[in-house]
Amino acid sequence: MNDSNASIPALLCNPTFLLGASKQSHMPEDVGAEVAFAGRSNVGKSSAINRIMNRRKLARTSKTPGRTQQINFFELSESARIVDLPGYGFAKVPIKVRQQWEQSILEYLSTRESLAGLILLMDSRHPLTELDQQMIARCKDNAIRTHLLITKSDKLSRNKATQSLFTVNNTIVNNSENFSAQLFSSLDGSGLDTIRSVITEWLG
Repeated sequence: MNDSNASIPALLCNPTFLLGASKQSHMPEDVGAEVAFAGRSNVGKSSAINRIMNRRKLARTSKTPGRTQQINFFELSESARIVDLPGYGFAKVPIKVRQQWEQSILEYLSTRESLAGLILLMDSRHPLTELDQQMIARCKDNAIRTHLLITKSDKLSRNKATQSLFTVNNTIVNNSENFSAQLFSSLDGSGLDTIRSVITEWLG
């Protein structure tokens, strides 16, 4: 991390872990506003959260997909939170456990009144997988404001990264309300200002 706190919106400067919840009854009170992060288990979600918040170990990172096994809540202020949802798709866990994760995500997305928007991460090298499309459909069904964060853009040439963004815009954003998209890299920090602005705007 090489960002100074001076470059980060004040709301994002002091995130603290609040709690991890495996079911609704364990979640914080459903008041205020929160922005959730979702994505496939190997999309780099924890690394993205850490880079956006300028913290090395706020969210747990691992070479083994599926380390986030609860819905983790991080407090930004008395009325604002970010939420790290379990990764969907591939994970080295029993099928029953994975199904429980998926159910908890669905319940959260469909019932959480304080959810101000969802950051949905997709790998720039192969965005809009079947699982991504399923999550997008759920966001549409629940009228959730969704920002598509196209990660690992540093792995592609500029032309190929731009083409990946074009594909997402042409397929989803231009044809759907409540959707926006951008390129992002946790490694080189490209796109940081944009995603930080989205989060702070949603949290009001």
